[in-house]
Amino acid sequence: MAMKQAEDLREKYLRQSMFPTIFCDGCGIGNVLNYTLWAIDEIELDIDRTVFVSGIGCSSRLTGYVNADGLHTTHGRALAFATGVKVANPDLTVIVFTGDGDGSGIGGNHLLHTIRRNIDMTVILVNNYTYGMTGGQVAPTTPMGSITTTTPYGNSEWPLDVCEVARALGAPYVARWPVTFPYQPIKSIEQGIRKRGFALIEMLAPCPTAYGRRNNLRALDQSWKWYKDHSLLVEEYERIERFGTDAERATLQGKIKVGVFQDSERECFSDQWRAVVERVKLKA
Repeated sequence: MAMKQAEDLREKYLRQSMFPTIFCDGCGIGNVLNYTLWAIDEIELDIDRTVFVSGIGCSSRLTGYVNADGLHTTHGRALAFATGVKVANPDLTVIVFTGDGDGSGIGGNHLLHTIRRNIDMTVILVNNYTYGMTGGQVAPTTPMGSITTTTPYGNSEWPLDVCEVARALGAPYVARWPVTFPYQPIKSIEQGIRKRGFALIEMLAPCPTAYGRRNNLRALDQSWKWYKDHSLLVEEYERIERFGTDAERATLQGKIKVGVFQDSERECFSDQWRAVVERVKLKA
C-alpha cells in the first residue's frame, strides 16, 4: 500500500522526464524530496500556488524534479530570490531547498537576515557535511577532524550549528532530523509549511561519495547506521546536559541533537509590510 502511494506521489508531483536522478547510491537527498512530497500531499497544499527555490549544490537540484514553478538560482542566493518571490506575492507558498554550503556558507549572510526579517517561507536545508557537488571541500558544518579535499589532515575548525543560530535569531520554527527517521521529518515539514513566518528544517543526509569515503563511512549500511547511532532527541540531550551525572554527560560526546528546537509565533515580514503600505495609503 505504501509503495503504491509513493508511486502516486511521484506521478502527481514530479517531472517524469527528469528520471533517473543524478544522486549517488546511498545519498539521502532523494529521501528529503520524498518526505517533502508526503508533507505537501498530507496538507493538500495547492502546488499551483507554490514556488520552489534553490541555489547551487546536490540538494539544490531538487527544485527541477518538482512539477511546479521554481527558481534554480546562483550559489548561496536562494533565500534572496525566495524573499523577492514572497514580497512580490505574499499569497504564494515558498519552499526552499538548499545545502549546508549553499545555505550556511556561501549564503550564510542571507540566512541571518531572512530569519531576522522573519520572511514567511519554509527552508529545507540538507546537511551532508561537505560541498558535495563542487569537489568535497570543507563546509561550515563539517565536523571537527573530518577529512575533506581541502582538509586532508583533518578539519581544525569548529562546525556551525545552523539550528542553534536560527533558534538564537528567533526563527518561529526550527527542527533537525536525520533522513533515517521517516515520519518525524514529514511532520516537521508539514508544521514548517503551516507556520506563519520563517521555518527551518535541517535534514542530515549521508554523502557516501564525497564525505563518506574519506571518513570511513563509504559503505551504505554503515553510513546510515552512523546517523542512527549518533542522533539524540534534543529534549533528552538538554536534560542530560543540565541535570545528568558526569558519566551521563560523557555519553553526549559525538551525539547530534535532533528534534524540534523551536516552535513559537512572531509577526512576519509580510504582515509588517502590509501595515506600512496601509499607512502610506492613508496619508496619500
